[in-house]
Amino acid sequence: MDEPLSLGATTPLVPPLYQSSVYTIPDLDALDRIMNAEEPGFTYARDAHPNARMLGDKLAKLEGAKWGVITGSGMGSLSAILLATVQQGQRVLASNRLYGRTTQLLGQEFLRYGVTTDFVDANELDAVEAALGKGPRLLLVETASNPLLRVVDVPALAKLCRQFGCLFVVDNTFATPVLTRPLEMGADIVMESLTKMIGGHSDVTLGLLCGNDPDRLPGVSAAVSIWGLASNPFDCWLTDRGMATLPVRVKAASANAAILADWLSEQPGVRQVIYPGRSDHPDHALAGRIMQGGYGNMLCFELEGGRSAVNRLLHRAAGIPFSPSLGHVFTTVSHPGTTSHRYVSPAEKRRQGIGDGLIRMSVGVEEVEMTQRELEKGLV
Repeated sequence: MDEPLSLGATTPLVPPLYQSSVYTIPDLDALDRIMNAEEPGFTYARDAHPNARMLGDKLAKLEGAKWGVITGSGMGSLSAILLATVQQGQRVLASNRLYGRTTQLLGQEFLRYGVTTDFVDANELDAVEAALGKGPRLLLVETASNPLLRVVDVPALAKLCRQFGCLFVVDNTFATPVLTRPLEMGADIVMESLTKMIGGHSDVTLGLLCGNDPDRLPGVSAAVSIWGLASNPFDCWLTDRGMATLPVRVKAASANAAILADWLSEQPGVRQVIYPGRSDHPDHALAGRIMQGGYGNMLCFELEGGRSAVNRLLHRAAGIPFSPSLGHVFTTVSHPGTTSHRYVSPAEKRRQGIGDGLIRMSVGVEEVEMTQRELEKGLV
């Protein structure tokens, strides 16, 4: 049997990658101590592994949380908190402006298990208060909604949830903890898709759940293990590496997005620009309070000419990849109507304002003039 390599008095500067699915244990007594959390250790990577533990601890500190659990995707994080907290016959309250797959999970998949979801305009506090009166188990919102970037009043919603004894869950993916720390504003649970800006390089698929109530951690951890929502050590290792530049990337990309939003508003063929940093955004003042130090790297713009205009831009401005995700180090574009909200009904798309000409842009850290020159090729 191979013996562990001794490093003597030295330690690695970069956290090691623990690409092992299982761990050896000296005896049954040691196993009991590990399983009872009486001493540190690992047994099976689906339950826990060192790279996930290190990443979760580091992200928890960044989020202002006492614990952090890594999952195999952002949707895995959402599934884990629902599985850990919601019982058959209970209700969920959710914003009516959410990522399309989130809406599917709540409105279709969990309905099959006897969990009902009511959708509400999270920007209308009176409507939220009335819906909370029906006794939902939890309220789910996005700090800034996908794709149209409606920003919610996290402190006000937290106060309402406390009043009604409702668990308050915030998807903070668009803002990241660099711009918004919802736990410090009263949220109970924060989730992040680490696949996006926190990973930052489009080479991982991971999610995060974090909170401050220690009694909630065992249920979340159990759901991750039992339902097979665990993370991959290599993805955790890559995300840990990407986190080193997270504040720099978020601030640089946010500054670029602000410039591009104003620039796009003056370009031919652009019907409207949607960015919280612009004074014409409906939540501009609120975003200034909720998103500290910038308005994020995400923006939307709508082209006159609908789908054909979008295709023309994608062909002519090929230097900006059409990539149905976000958070890459360089700028990419997506088309919500056929990607993130592809399976949302036409009526719901119309209600939200997701038209055929709408483009969602994830702004990167490259020189903004490069992006402008490329976009000019496809804007007429």
